[in-house]
Amino acid sequence: MSQKLTSGVKTEELKRKERNKNPIFFFFVYDHYLLFLSLTRSERETLSDFGKKKILMGCCQSLCSGENPLGKDGAQPQPLSQNHHGGTTAADNGGIGSGGASGVGGGGGIPSFSEFSFADLKAATNNFSSDNIVSESGEKAPNLVYKGRLQNRRWIAVKKFTKMAWPEPKQFAEEAWGVGKLRHNRLANLIGYCCDGDERLLVAEFMPNDTLAKHLFHWENQTIEWAMRLRVGYYIAEALDYCSTEGRPLYHDLNAYRVLFDEDGDPRLSCFGLMKNSRDGKSYSTNLAYTPPEYLRNGRVTPESVTYSFGTVLLDLLSGKHIPPSHALDMIRGKNIILLMDSHLEGKFSTEEATVVVELASQCLQYEPRERPNTKDLVATLAPLQTKSDVPSYVMLGIKKQEEAPSTPQRPLSPLGEACSRMDLTAIHQILVMTHYRDDEGTNELSFQEWTQQMKDMLDARKRGDQSFREKDFKTAIDCYSQFIDVGTMVSPTVFGRRSLCYLLCDQPDAALRDAMQAQCVYPDWPTAFYMQSVALAKLNMNTDAADMLNEAAQLEEKRQRGGR
Repeated sequence: MSQKLTSGVKTEELKRKERNKNPIFFFFVYDHYLLFLSLTRSERETLSDFGKKKILMGCCQSLCSGENPLGKDGAQPQPLSQNHHGGTTAADNGGIGSGGASGVGGGGGIPSFSEFSFADLKAATNNFSSDNIVSESGEKAPNLVYKGRLQNRRWIAVKKFTKMAWPEPKQFAEEAWGVGKLRHNRLANLIGYCCDGDERLLVAEFMPNDTLAKHLFHWENQTIEWAMRLRVGYYIAEALDYCSTEGRPLYHDLNAYRVLFDEDGDPRLSCFGLMKNSRDGKSYSTNLAYTPPEYLRNGRVTPESVTYSFGTVLLDLLSGKHIPPSHALDMIRGKNIILLMDSHLEGKFSTEEATVVVELASQCLQYEPRERPNTKDLVATLAPLQTKSDVPSYVMLGIKKQEEAPSTPQRPLSPLGEACSRMDLTAIHQILVMTHYRDDEGTNELSFQEWTQQMKDMLDARKRGDQSFREKDFKTAIDCYSQFIDVGTMVSPTVFGRRSLCYLLCDQPDAALRDAMQAQCVYPDWPTAFYMQSVALAKLNMNTDAADMLNEAAQLEEKRQRGGR
């Protein structure tokens, strides 16, 4: 009995020793540096005052050996979130929305479907700024849609649902994954979702050339020509037929605001309509005059209801106005087709083609659902009317292709901005030398007695890098700054910015772009990070993106002057 008790005591002592050996990881902020320190329990007891500094994230027991929690090159870690289908997250796909090989979809340049963190989308939309709202009703819309831009430079549309629209996260995630499996060039495809606390968001490809409603009802320079209207009807019919074939035949509230135009001017159907606005909410937000009659009776959306709504879109294309179906049908029955047609077309349309479209719209708007055509009928009817298939959509819309956007910045630039706009690397170097570590807000020297030799070596590496940087020995500066970054204990946007310039001066624009993006990760509102990205992008002949970055940097500087950091 005594022997067993002694054995038990030894076991407990061994357990305590084992626990003492396991390191504790501390993450904390000191003078705006994100720091990391690994201590055993016994070492921690000698640093009681140290624990009173600004603890950012508490501490966590190490379950792995020697892994740097800040990630490669000192980058902040991507959030590890488990999706409901065992699929990959945005972090798994090589960064925010990067579209790696894993996950759902990803073909044809479309990113894989993945889960985003709320922080990702908050950063992408500039904290869900009202300036980024692209919903048709602006801030009055029940579920706002924002324009955003991810770290990898991809533009996105983010639909933010009202609080508790989808109270069950699993149900929302399953619905999103169902839509996220669809991939077609007639859709503005869904590339991700966010299910974070009470937040429910969808992430889709961004379409930069407005909606069909804008081009039909609120045009400025020219109305949509007849051949383009036929193309819109045909492409949307193809999108609906694809969704139906893939087992997603229901589309909620199809109207002219759901039809978007991509960078080439091609019409696409918004994927947002493939999900309801809430778990048990209304499927139609438009006036009752445009709602399928059976939906008014039973509140259910059916494939035939979608065909009815497609008929209302055909009426919009014919008339250039959003007229109630009952009024249009009266004109059709009275054979007043010419009165139905958009007067802004000035008679420049084929009467035979218009008659086909009018008859198709009439069939779609039949009161009895069973009398309406299916999606394959829609495609088969509209396909023979495509007579200008060799003319690009942007030409018929009268818009410029996206890459033809002006490269000149829209805001006044600071001296650093001016230097970056003309890619004057010498001037950029002089400015960064003078700026020193001002934007890191503080510490060049950190003097905790308890810090290890590793910390001193890291600070020495940065000093050597700074000296080489001033002396224009850029290759040595890269080596020294890399030693500082690889330790991963301290994260400095200025070091990333300086190493980015060094890479540019060594003719390595790809590496320079990566460092500038890392600087943005550490300090999301730092204009210098955006300026350095603009130069790197210009060196890579990505001139439109470079101009965009220059404008964003200027906007951030303007914001800073108004009272930001």
